[in-house]
Amino acid sequence: MAPETLVVPKVTAKKAARPLGRLFASCTTDPSAEFEPIRRSVRIHGHSTTIRLENAFWTVLQELAEMEEMTLAAMITSIQDHCHTTDQSNLASCLRVVCLKFMEMPDSD
Repeated sequence: MAPETLVVPKVTAKKAARPLGRLFASCTTDPSAEFEPIRRSVRIHGHSTTIRLENAFWTVLQELAEMEEMTLAAMITSIQDHCHTTDQSNLASCLRVVCLKFMEMPDSD
């Protein structure tokens, strides 16, 4: 079975001014580079766990970790410690929400 291909709709000039149009225009020519789920093993308080997130989220988490001057594993541990609803089953969801909240934050520069 052939892998599914993401079809990005053609964006007209009028639609390009809208948020979704700008989003489609900013997509790479290889959408799988951002949308492909990636599994990474991380040690949290000495326990190894595997987290599955789309590559776009890993990119945001890495950027945030660099800004915080932390390793990715240390930052994920900190997020888990501060996200009161997390457990093994929803840590990935918590990380996705953190990424969205981070992207919504105004620049402090």
